[in-house]
Parts: sequence; structure tokens; C-alpha cells
Amino acid sequence: MSNSSSIRHFLLLALADTRQLQLLHFCLLLGIFLAALLGNGLIISAIACGHHLHMPMFFFLLNLALSDLGSICTTVPKAMHNSLWDTRDISYTGCAAQIFFFMFFMSAEFYLLTIMCYDRYMSICKPLHYGTLLGSRACAHMAAAAWTSAFFNALLHTANTFSLPLCRGNALRQFFCEIPQILKLSCSKSYLREQGLLAVSACLGLGCFVFIVFSYVQIFRAVLRIPSERGQHKAFSTCLPHLAVVSFFLSTVVFAHLKPPSISSTSLDVALSVLYLVVPPALNPLIYSLRNQELKAAVWRLMTGCFPKH
Repeated sequence: MSNSSSIRHFLLLALADTRQLQLLHFCLLLGIFLAALLGNGLIISAIACGHHLHMPMFFFLLNLALSDLGSICTTVPKAMHNSLWDTRDISYTGCAAQIFFFMFFMSAEFYLLTIMCYDRYMSICKPLHYGTLLGSRACAHMAAAAWTSAFFNALLHTANTFSLPLCRGNALRQFFCEIPQILKLSCSKSYLREQGLLAVSACLGLGCFVFIVFSYVQIFRAVLRIPSERGQHKAFSTCLPHLAVVSFFLSTVVFAHLKPPSISSTSLDVALSVLYLVVPPALNPLIYSLRNQELKAAVWRLMTGCFPKH
């Protein structure tokens, strides 16, 4: 029987059994990874360089792009490395670091999406108070609160998870390290403590979800009262990208972790993990830039400025 002190590495799940499929997965992950780097990098640069975009909505979008970059850089490079070199190993320290940064960036993303919902609510439902309640200082404080809360949430979960004794091997049924997979290796009832912490985090997430739903009910009611069709279209164009991102993120995360055991399988778990962990960082920049003309124009000016026509 082994325990956590004797485990020096974990074995991650291989994405494919044959060499050809491993190389195919490497190419797919590389394409998505580069798309995420390019898309989020352009958004960050466009907002940072475009002084006319120094508004609350774009400030929070910049923070969201940073969290997207962090989340995809936490897991995808290791998965690409394992697929390319036909290995499954990840060190004990590397696994702990991956779980910490995974929890950190995913928590930050959810908190930022909640704050962005508040921003849209104030902009549409309370426009006269928008400039007062969402000044630059208030926005900085809210963003700092999101990142700080995410840091302590990740630190608490990571420290608690890796304090558990492990005696059921070192093989994980996932292509990256995550807390539920580590808990399955625990041989102590102390894992119930971590499950309790996860339940507390879930309740906090549920509170954020209720706030988002309530806010969008009020937003849609306010938009439908706008007399002009053009005004309605403009209001919807600022809300629909955020609503699409939130809906996709929450639906995949919730289904991945709360799906019925009767339909659970390793392949389904991997597919759902890819949907909420790998796809959004590459897709979010496209969703936001397609519907927002100001951002689209800023990104285009940045690209044409960096790559002038000859």
C-alpha cells in the first residue's frame, strides 16, 4: 500500500491509443491553442492600446481574456507534450501546480463573468447611475476582488486535496489533473472534508448563477421597453455575447460534474472537459468581437497596423 508521500508522479489519461491518433490530437490541440493565444492576445492588445475602449465593459473583457489565456496555458501544453512524445507522466509537484492554476483561472473566469453581468445590468437598467457606481476605482476593486477570491479558493482546495493520503495507485482518468480524480485515489475518509469544500464552492457558484439569471430577466424587460428597434438591437448586441459565453461555460461545467452516473464514461468525461476547458478560450474572442463593432474595429486597426499592406 502506498501513500501520498511515496507518489512521485501521476499517470494522466492518454487521449489516444495509436500513434496516428496521438499526432492528430496534438495537431488539433496545437491549432486551438494558437487560436486562443492569437484571439485573446489581440483583444488584450486592442483594449490596452485603444484609449476609446477604456470603459468598464472592455476592462472586464480584458480581464476575462487574461483568465482564458491562463486556463488554456495550464492544461493544454502538457496534453500536447504527452501526445507528441507518447507519455503520460506528470510530476507530483506539477500535478499540484496544475490543479492550483486550473482552479484559480476557472474561478476567476466565473467571478468575472458575474461581474460583467452586473456591468450590463447597470448599463441598461440603471444608466443614470452607471458612471457613478462603475467608475475606474470601483472596476479595479471588483476585478481585484475576483482575482483575490479565486486565488484563495484555489489555494484552499489545492492544499486540502494534497494533504490527503493516497493509496489507490497514481493513474488518473483524465488528461489533466483535477480534484475529483485525485479524491478517487484517497484511502481516507478525510476526502469528505474536500467534498464539503467543493459543496461550499458550488453553493457560492449557485449564488452567482441566480444573480446572473435575475440580472438578465431585468435586462430583457428593460430592453423590450425601449421604443426604437435600433435601440433594442444595440442593447442586445452588448448582452448576447456575454449571455452566450456564460451559457456555454455553465452548461458544460454543470453537466460534466453533475451528469447521471448511468451515462458516465471516460470518453464522455474527456469530451466535456475539452468543451469547457479548451474550446472557450479560443471561442470567446470570436464571440465578443463579432457582435461588438467597436472591438472589431479596434482589433482590425491593430492587425493592419502590425501587418501593413505592401
